[in-house]
Amino acid sequence: MITDKELNFVREALETARRCGAQKARATLSKSEEDLVATLDGEVDRVTHCADRSLSLALFVDGRFGSYSTNKLEPEALEAFIVKAVEATRVIAEDPCRDLPDPARCCRDALTGNELGLVDPERGGVTPAERQRIALEASAFPVATPPEYKIVSEEGEYSDSIYETVVMDTNGVCCRHSETSFDYGVEITVESGGEKYSGYWWDASSDHRALDAPACGRRALERAVGQIGSAPVESGRYTAVIDAEMASKVVSPLLRALSGYAIQQNSSFLMDSVGKRLFPDGLTILDVPRTPGQTCSKYFDSEGVATVEAPVIERGVVKEYFINTYMANKMQLAPTIEDATRPKVLPWPRAGLNCEAILRECGSGILVTDFNGGNSNPVTGDFSYGIEGYLFEQGRIVRPVSGMLMTGNFLKLWSRLLFAGDDARPCQTKLVPTLAFSEVDFSG
Repeated sequence: MITDKELNFVREALETARRCGAQKARATLSKSEEDLVATLDGEVDRVTHCADRSLSLALFVDGRFGSYSTNKLEPEALEAFIVKAVEATRVIAEDPCRDLPDPARCCRDALTGNELGLVDPERGGVTPAERQRIALEASAFPVATPPEYKIVSEEGEYSDSIYETVVMDTNGVCCRHSETSFDYGVEITVESGGEKYSGYWWDASSDHRALDAPACGRRALERAVGQIGSAPVESGRYTAVIDAEMASKVVSPLLRALSGYAIQQNSSFLMDSVGKRLFPDGLTILDVPRTPGQTCSKYFDSEGVATVEAPVIERGVVKEYFINTYMANKMQLAPTIEDATRPKVLPWPRAGLNCEAILRECGSGILVTDFNGGNSNPVTGDFSYGIEGYLFEQGRIVRPVSGMLMTGNFLKLWSRLLFAGDDARPCQTKLVPTLAFSEVDFSG
């Protein structure tokens, strides 16, 4: 955990910055530790231990701004580092839009760092032998397989880590965040008929008891085997069902388009969109940053501004941009937070729908289970993504699909929203469920 000595070090950094000529400053101390065990074909392949600690300084000097970082945190090196940083800032062009956030907007209730209950105290007691045991027991290799295929390789990684940060500034802000994470991911490759097919699955939780590592191997094998014999289907327009593992691919571009940087640079297909109904009534995205026990929840952003639950898009209406202090001053707009902390797509038209239920509701189409390359245009919203998945008919999977492109425009895609499920994976940063859209272009 961040110690009282380290907290005093951050305070001293701010005092030194002011003594050296900075009118204002923000200091961020970040500290992390990770232990990892990698396996290859059921045997330990690699064991690593990583620890990192760094201090970042944002300096406001005579109307100028500079950002600096160092991992040399000995007190005797601090003043020399800050003296040089202040001198460097003085030669930068003036920028009157740079400033600290209004203290009234800043977080005041993140005092211990564990207000959200994201620290598992048992992480400190996990031994190297225990980590190897978890990694090896999660391995699915070797496993008896039917004659139709054989497993040719399995690569797995188990890790547990702790991340901590404290943000202080010369306006009196002091807020802390701490979070543990227990992670397991595995890729399995199978061979059938001279062709190889791979499947990947992962899981993560801040609570070690919620991590089901062995289930990842079973799911990865299922995904690899499910692609045996995959091929394109006839090009055309299909109902597209995008499973919860991949659905953030069509949500993230909306969030990026609402970034203050994108808006200010005129590089967003959602310019001048606040208050407008650009999406169907069925789309509501809430930012739920303060959910206790939920990975990636946080009380504040990188400026120390307090997060709050708020709608990003509500029943199709764009409600806000993500605008930090700098962008707010440049655009003469009210500041919000710099980014969505934990966006959540709400179920529609009713709760309780998972992927299987949505397939039944849609009848026929293409279930997308993986995106493998492609790009999108942030200005126009046009996109083209390679996909893998399954053709389904009468609500049931018929055969695997690969080697196809899914193309379109995000505004048009979302205008054809049919369903938003209720099966978002809690281990993901963005809580996006299975989504279904009508009349989507696929080409092979």
